[in-house]
Amino acid sequence: MAGCDEDFSDNNEFARNILPPSNVAAAFDITQDNTGNVTITPTAEQAISFTIDYGDGSDISPEIKTGGSIQHTFKEGSYTLKVTAKGLNNLTTTADVSLVVSFKAPENLQVSIENDTNKSKQVNVTATADYATVFDFISGEDGAEKVTANIGETASFIYKEPGTYAVKVVARGAAIATTEWTMDFEVTAILAPTVSAPAPPDRASSTVISVFSDAYTNVSNVNMNPNWGQSGQGSGYNVLDLNGDKITHYSKLSYQGVEYDQTDITSMEFLHIDAWTADLNQLKTFLIRKPDNANPREVAVSKELTKDSWTSLDIPLTEWTSQGITLADLFQFKFEGVDQWAKADVFLDNIYFWKNNPVGLPVNFDKEEPFKGVGGASFELSTDPEDSSNKTGKITNGGNDWETAELTLDEPIKVVSGGDNNYSVRIYNPTADSHELMMKLEQSGNNEYIEIKQNFSTKGWNVLTFDLSTITAQAWPNPGAAWDGTADFKKLVFFIDGGKKDTGTYHIDDIVKGTGSSFPASIPINFEENVNFKGVGGATFEMSTDPTNSSNGVGKVVNGGNDWETAELMMTTPIQIRSGQQNFFSVDIHSPNSDTHELMMKLEQSGDNEYIELKASFSKEGWNTVTFDFSTVTAQAWPNPGAAWDGNADFKKLVFFIDGGKKDTGTYYLDNIITRNKVSLPIDFSSKIPFNGVGGASTSLPFVDPTDSSNYVMQVINGGQDWETAELTLDEPIKVVSGADNKYSVRIHNATADTHELMMKLEQSGNNEYIELKQNFSAQGWTTLTFDFSTVGSQAWPNPGAAWDGTADFKKLVFFIDGGKKDTGTYYIDDIKKVN
Repeated sequence: MAGCDEDFSDNNEFARNILPPSNVAAAFDITQDNTGNVTITPTAEQAISFTIDYGDGSDISPEIKTGGSIQHTFKEGSYTLKVTAKGLNNLTTTADVSLVVSFKAPENLQVSIENDTNKSKQVNVTATADYATVFDFISGEDGAEKVTANIGETASFIYKEPGTYAVKVVARGAAIATTEWTMDFEVTAILAPTVSAPAPPDRASSTVISVFSDAYTNVSNVNMNPNWGQSGQGSGYNVLDLNGDKITHYSKLSYQGVEYDQTDITSMEFLHIDAWTADLNQLKTFLIRKPDNANPREVAVSKELTKDSWTSLDIPLTEWTSQGITLADLFQFKFEGVDQWAKADVFLDNIYFWKNNPVGLPVNFDKEEPFKGVGGASFELSTDPEDSSNKTGKITNGGNDWETAELTLDEPIKVVSGGDNNYSVRIYNPTADSHELMMKLEQSGNNEYIEIKQNFSTKGWNVLTFDLSTITAQAWPNPGAAWDGTADFKKLVFFIDGGKKDTGTYHIDDIVKGTGSSFPASIPINFEENVNFKGVGGATFEMSTDPTNSSNGVGKVVNGGNDWETAELMMTTPIQIRSGQQNFFSVDIHSPNSDTHELMMKLEQSGDNEYIELKASFSKEGWNTVTFDFSTVTAQAWPNPGAAWDGNADFKKLVFFIDGGKKDTGTYYLDNIITRNKVSLPIDFSSKIPFNGVGGASTSLPFVDPTDSSNYVMQVINGGQDWETAELTLDEPIKVVSGADNKYSVRIHNATADTHELMMKLEQSGNNEYIELKQNFSAQGWTTLTFDFSTVGSQAWPNPGAAWDGTADFKKLVFFIDGGKKDTGTYYIDDIKKVN
């Protein structure tokens, strides 16, 4: 190969795995002219060249390339040749090979010939003789070439067809004369497998649906030989028991059914079949659906078979579905031969459907990841000691020094210098004793080894984070070797109390990239399940309950009085920000007082290492809803302050600062971290809007318009209280400007022709002003009402009659239907908008 410069140094993993040559031997051919000229062809596995010491005192041969031969002339006598094979990395193996050179005709020729017990139609011939160097086997098959072997060794020949053949063995030495042996020999075919099919791999139960295999749990009610009348074609059925391995035998295959309980196969990707045959050219496999009226009900795929050995078929299910069949209700196979109706036999085993299940992070054992216990430890799939619905991996230490749980990965763990190299693991401790978990990564391209340790001592579940960026050198077996901080590792190894010879049983779960998320994190976050925010810089975080509602789960953040303390969360599903789209987020935060505080929401760890942030104030004691519109961000934040920002990124880390930079203490609660559309007029209820029923009223939205099923509205149900309302906090305020057009319209649906009153009230201006207007409606069905706030001369409750200059921005919209009347009723509202 041109342009290839292989490094076979001892630091290369490939070189470390190289084995020396094996099975070193030599084949001889000798001229029958009394000259003693011998052609020597050395052979070996893993060899690239050879040298030969002829054993006669002459010089060692020059280097012989693999597949090459060399000639040497010997005097009459017996010799021991030393054949040295050299492999990659200059590894060598030497073997002695005996050679007899005689100028006498061979004598005392003895021949052993027999049919091979495993290979069909193969005969094995061994010949011995005095004064002979080699022997030729002449098979008696027309057109076949002779096979030559060293005297005393075995020559093998595979016939095309069984039968009786006139075979001959010719013993040759250095003499011109030869000695022959002949006989008529019957060559037999092997008509059934003598070894089992290759063992199926370990597969997660969720990735295989087996019909006939000892390796997996089969579906129910499998019948490998239903009576479909095939015996009338001369076809037969039997079971071959091969050392306990049950193999199905279909003789003189015409058509053959297999029945099993109706099964949905749509999640699978392949059909596996192991087939052995002596004479069947192709196997035609039908998948059959259960419904009689299915169209198509059955379709077939044909595959070539290799004779006299197992053929392992893994057929993509798309080869059937591309013909129109669906896989949700399969219940039968049908097998046929192709152009060999009732003329050939086939043996079948390991019939199952399967799908790929690549092993990689995250590991939560839902995919039955196949850790192996090594060095005395044992591993098994198990369930969470605290939650029987959760799958875990159970590790039991046996009391040996360096026992481990090891997992080979299809998708390597990538460690990148300068990147985020945090990985976290949950481990269950049965006691409150202190233990150590070591995480080791192996099998990189350059055979690097790195490791890091963490202690844990809490009884129950502990979340440990390993920051591989802190590693500066390799571990055993390369202790102290250079490490540049970047590699892809194919093996993950855990040591629990390595080197201590301790026993114990532990559970592991949720092995993920990131800083210790004990459960998956993605927006929306409502804290009804554990969310592992991490307090950083002095702040602490814990799961808690709503101080105003003990049934509601929240997150509790306690500021410790440091400058820039935070609550941080690694997201398993990144937060996506897209230019030109809605990038609006809201967070509920509970304040211990009515002082003004600031919540900053920061997004970090994008693919390009971008940082963006927004701040919002809150000042109400109790719960506040603060919003962040990341569409308004035009440049990055620290540590890239002012850097360009194109408005597009996927962020892996969510960070909250409460009163960042102020060194304040305080206890706050977080809830309902969501993304939603910005709330502003016009409102048509085509999407969910956070209108809330207050004081006895209830709201439902979006709700189907009672007069138009294609339209969505808000349903308001009055509960019979005095001043019940439907209220909405706006992200963009309703602006009322003195001297300008301040008309707003609302559509409202009346179930009757009775007269009712709708009051529209605006609240939460910057100066805490309140204004309101009322309109009557009495038509049955939809009515459009208009409210002109330019006509308002003074404020309303709780500031009744207070001055009003006609200008304000209002953040809250409130509707009263028949306010103060304690009436019940169901109404619908739609199309709230500003009108000219």
